[in-house]
Amino acid sequence: MEIATIGLDIAKHVFQVHAVDAAGTVVLRKRYSRAQLVRLFEEIPPCLVGIEACGTAHYWGRHLQSLGHDVRLMPAHYVKPYVKRGKNDAADAEGICEAVTRPTMRFVPIKAPDTQALALMHRLRTQFVGQRTAMLNALRAGMAEFGIVTNQGLGGATEILRIASAGDDRLPELIREPYRLLADAIRAVEARLVTLDHQIAASTQFDDTCKRLSTIPGVGPVTSTTIIALAGDVSRFPTGRDFAAWLGLTPRQNSTGGKARLGRITKAGDQTLRTLLVLGAFSVIKRARVAPEKASPWLMALMERRPPLVAAVALANKMARIIWAILTRGGSFRAPARTS
Repeated sequence: MEIATIGLDIAKHVFQVHAVDAAGTVVLRKRYSRAQLVRLFEEIPPCLVGIEACGTAHYWGRHLQSLGHDVRLMPAHYVKPYVKRGKNDAADAEGICEAVTRPTMRFVPIKAPDTQALALMHRLRTQFVGQRTAMLNALRAGMAEFGIVTNQGLGGATEILRIASAGDDRLPELIREPYRLLADAIRAVEARLVTLDHQIAASTQFDDTCKRLSTIPGVGPVTSTTIIALAGDVSRFPTGRDFAAWLGLTPRQNSTGGKARLGRITKAGDQTLRTLLVLGAFSVIKRARVAPEKASPWLMALMERRPPLVAAVALANKMARIIWAILTRGGSFRAPARTS
């Protein structure tokens, strides 16, 4: 049996294989268990293997590469057009087998174990932030029902936690203890976040790439390590604009007949990385308002004619292009000289 290309649909315990020869003729269409799949790839000669990028795809990619196979991961939404009517494992594997051979297909770099672990650390941090936000919102909403309202932001959160821990007389006796427990849970999550942030910062201490990225205004240890963990090898993007487009920071196009129509940003790509860049841009804008004489003239002009959120997204787009330039060409960020 001669196998040239395999489309592999992976799951936890069941794996669907669709294999074709050099002429495109189907030579194998079968479901395997984990142990059976490993034996199959150990026995067959090296071939091209396509897999949809998902939670366990990087592990299988590394394992099959160690056996000599050419493994290529693809975004699931790029594979979907090649899946015929109906949704099942066999149809998915066939669509993957077809998609991996397309010359215009885009592939996802296979992450090394350390890079994948770093990405999981950031995913865990995002979950902690979400838990803290949800519990704070629940506490704020409950307090408001009894006329206790605080300011937004860090100061307001600190105040409402103090009120909940103190057992304010404005709260009924029945709810005071549950709110104390909720305040303790919020502080526990915050402590875990501090520990995780220290671990992330420590991982950048001896990493030259993270140090160079941190020279960009608005990019700190969390953002720089997230870029390393989630963006992968950015040299696969021909230009910085392509990298910004991958992050979803470029306008959505709806053009026809030679007439360009641009809308809101696409919000494609990784949401965590895009969010961090926009938040970093907001911090740069905040500093520019305090010390405009030290800010970029381009940014000050942008802030004068655009709303804050639009300016932040535009700055995040520019930051993404600078990140691409540093990662592909080396060096660090140098602020342009101000002209008098």
